[in-house]
Amino acid sequence: MNRGIRRVRRALNELASARLEQLNDSEIERASNDRGQTTAEYALVLLGAAGIALLLLGWATQSGAIGTLFDAVLGGVIGKVK
Repeated sequence: MNRGIRRVRRALNELASARLEQLNDSEIERASNDRGQTTAEYALVLLGAAGIALLLLGWATQSGAIGTLFDAVLGGVIGKVK
């Protein structure tokens, strides 16, 4: 049984080695260049979300919505404590 497993492993290693030899430099370079793409996409999404959050915070600060919200929450807590 072990001989069979060894033969299969050897055959798979030979197939993998043959495929690696077939890859040319441009395929290897292209594969390595795509590695940072997902990270860049996440970074852009986070920048967009931060920009929207800053705009929302600026609007809420200028309109007094934060103060009103804070007063309502604090009033509700104080009302339940009494």
